[in-house]
Amino acid sequence: MTDVLIFATILAPIILALVQLVKMTFNIKNNFVPLVAFSLGIFVGFAASPFTDLDVVLRLWAGGLAGLSATGLFELVDKQDGYTKVDKR
Repeated sequence: MTDVLIFATILAPIILALVQLVKMTFNIKNNFVPLVAFSLGIFVGFAASPFTDLDVVLRLWAGGLAGLSATGLFELVDKQDGYTKVDKR
């Protein structure tokens, strides 16, 4: 379990940067940002096989935890309206 938490701590800033990139690139609803972060976390956890000797399941858990921590767990239940890219004219 300690290895999973250490790996999730390493992945969290990477996933945070990727989520910000997705938010700035695509026009997605704010409600879907945690889902995007969770999905990116699982993908990055799976793709990080050359960098760790953890099993696939543990890497997926670490990626999912890092994705949820990247956006903040409170955003899962927080009501958010609108989109990530809004034209302010």
